[in-house]
Amino acid sequence: MTIVHKSRNIHKNSDGLRRWALENTPENPAWVPQEEHHIEGICVTDIGTEFNNQDETWKKAYDEGRFSLLDGILYHRTKNTCLMALTDRALISTILNECHDSLSAGHLSEDRTLERVKICSWWANWKKDVSEYCQTCGRCQKANRATHTNLE
Repeated sequence: MTIVHKSRNIHKNSDGLRRWALENTPENPAWVPQEEHHIEGICVTDIGTEFNNQDETWKKAYDEGRFSLLDGILYHRTKNTCLMALTDRALISTILNECHDSLSAGHLSEDRTLERVKICSWWANWKKDVSEYCQTCGRCQKANRATHTNLE
């Protein structure tokens, strides 16, 4: 095998890696419209007052200094992670749905759903909520019901 150097002017058929990327605009034939994603968090003006109105789990976590406020979003800190803290039940329901019911989650077991929730968010009594959600999932209950007959 011999390698022959071609100058830039002679080498007209360069590969795609050496070409400038086109901007993602409607004029580009390969244009892909970008969707805007809005991530909601908790906007807290007075954290101390907020936690006095919460249950004991929140108060304990606040007193231990496990919360940080960054750009108006409240985060729960643990030894190795920093997760978005949630209080809005509608947002918690969305997280549970995405971590258990979505196509990427596939109605996995309670343990796997706990793992998925653990890496994205935190709220008071989250393990209990995940357990109840998985145990009351109609699709899982139908799929996991006993299929054997009584042999009496």
